[in-house]
Amino acid sequence: MPKSRVRKKKVYSSSGVSKSSTSGESYEPSPMWVPITAVALIVIGIGWLTLFYLSGMAYPVASWEYWNLAVGFSCMVAALLVLSKWR
Repeated sequence: MPKSRVRKKKVYSSSGVSKSSTSGESYEPSPMWVPITAVALIVIGIGWLTLFYLSGMAYPVASWEYWNLAVGFSCMVAALLVLSKWR
């Protein structure tokens, strides 16, 4: 029966070479506006929905009626989209 070849394992060392410099891709940290904007959108969305329910559906904009829910949830979805850019 033929013998299988023995695979050589890669030797991992903590040399000063990082993975990002060898692959050609550079990962830079996100700008500071990304998490600030995301948190602001989450707070605005939750605040909008809370105000809508606690006011008996009279505020923030009474003429929009249930579209106020769409505004609140849209703010939170926008925050998720902004957070997808965060590294």
